[in-house]
This record gives sequence, structure tokens and C-alpha cells, in this order.
Amino acid sequence: MKNVTKDADVAGPVDVVRRFNRSYTQRVGALEDSFLGTGMPLGTARLLFEIGTEPGTTRDLRARLGLDSGYLSRLLRRLESDGLVVVVPDDDDRRRRRVDLTAAGHRAWDDLERRSVDRARDLVAPLTARQRARLAAALAEADLLVRAATVTLERTDPASPLARSAVAAYVAELGERLPGGFDAGPAPAPGEADPEDARLAAPSGAFVVATSDGEPVACGGVRTLSDDVPDGAAGGVGEIKRMWVHPGWRGAGLGSRLLRHLEGVSRDLGHREVRLDTNGTLAEAVAMYERAGYRRIARYNDNPYAEHFFAKRLG
Repeated sequence: MKNVTKDADVAGPVDVVRRFNRSYTQRVGALEDSFLGTGMPLGTARLLFEIGTEPGTTRDLRARLGLDSGYLSRLLRRLESDGLVVVVPDDDDRRRRRVDLTAAGHRAWDDLERRSVDRARDLVAPLTARQRARLAAALAEADLLVRAATVTLERTDPASPLARSAVAAYVAELGERLPGGFDAGPAPAPGEADPEDARLAAPSGAFVVATSDGEPVACGGVRTLSDDVPDGAAGGVGEIKRMWVHPGWRGAGLGSRLLRHLEGVSRDLGHREVRLDTNGTLAEAVAMYERAGYRRIARYNDNPYAEHFFAKRLG
């Protein structure tokens, strides 16, 4: 049976988003053949801006902009034919292609930046200072929530570069926030596996990285602690580890979404109960676990940084 209540809850926000999209694309010049009078359509101009802001490989550009390879190639061919970019083999990996602006491309980028600033300034000029502040706050909030809604959560090898990048950010933040710092232990020698990675890998574990525009913004893993739930119920016990959300993404519900996802992963691994620990300094994490239905339990491990211990039965 169709969930009428849920559809009604979604319909209002959907209508608002669609109305905003129509209004905004018209007023910022996205519908014009020549975006901001540059002689380029929006897609080409957006790619030029991205290359000038953060040069990289075609793979980087695809990830950041969410473009398929065919469309990206067509856009790049136009920019190349206009003498604005050069596409060459990447020095670090000759199988990849690196994209950089030419001198003419830098001039075009500067012109695009100036025109974009002018259009935005003209758009807010009629508003009062208070209205501008409200608009800036509303758009910042909208941008965060839209990006959070489009974040992808994917299982990945905990030893992959993407996972290691996310875990490095997690470790760095713990080092800054915990009163006595944080020691993650000696890094594995080149070519050696990290024992913790092995515990978070299949078949007894899993690691999840959340990405936005190709960059990691959150992560977390699940591993099997025991094949039996202590009270004798069928199913095993899992543990959530290395859960982290980028500071710039907090407040958008990404942490709760990731936690629910990890609980689902734990169920997939055959767990009937999942546990986790945290430090009291991470007050926002403690509050999130309590809101999510975790109950406090006695210490179950020898983690010297853990002060609070939680468990939750999985349906």
C-alpha cells in the first residue's frame, strides 16, 4: 500500500526545491547560450572554472563534477580547440591525463570570475544588509543539506587510498581534540598490512567511506567481535570503529545517516547486536548515539581512549 503520509512529507520540499531551481537558474544566467556573456555555455564555463580552481586529472574532474567520461571529453575538446586548456599524460601515472589551463585559459578564467562576482553582486544589491545576511545564511544551509543528500556511501577496501585518506583525517582530529592527544600506534611498514584493516575487511568486517565530489567526507567500519550475543540470543556481536564525519559536514544529518548505514552493514554480517566506544570529549557523538537508541554498557575492551561504551540490538 502506498505510504500517503510519507509522500505528503516529501512533496512540500520537492516543490520548494523545484521552484528555487527554476528561479535561480534563470537569474544567474544558466539558461543563456553564452553564460555570463563569455561565449561559452554553462557546462563548458563550469569546467573551465573547476580546472582553474583545482587542476588535476580527467579522473579527478569526473569525480568532482559527477560527469560521465564521454561528456567530459566533449567539453575538454572544445576548451582545447579554443586554446584554453592542454591535456597531457600525468607525470605520476602515464595512463592518466592531466588537464591544465593555458595562458589564454588563465585570462578566460579571470574574466569568468570577474563576471560571476559582478552577477552575484548585482543580484544582492537591492537587498538590505539584513536581507543579505539572511540570504547568505539560507544559501549556506541549503548548500550543506543538498550536498549531504547527494553524498554516496560505499563499501571499500580499508587499505585503499580513499579509506586511508579518511582514516588519516579521523586520526588527526582525535589528536587535536583529545586532551592528551591520540596515538594510533606505529604505521605499518611499506608493503605490510595494517592488522586493523584486516579486521575491517571481508568476510568478517566492512569499511564504508562517504564521498562528495570525489573527496571523503565521512567513514566508518564494522567488525565482528563475537559469534554469539552474550545473553544467548541467536546472532553475533559487531563493533563500529573509526566513525568520523568531516567537521564542515556536521549539522546536516550525515553522522546519523552513516550510523544507520553501518547498522545495516552489521546486520548483513549476521550481527544481532552492535557495540561502540567513544571518548567523553566527543560530546556530539555521545548525544548522537543516545538519540539513535544505544544503551550504555560496561567496558568491553581495553581501549585506553574509551570512556563511554554503548550497545544496540539490531532488528
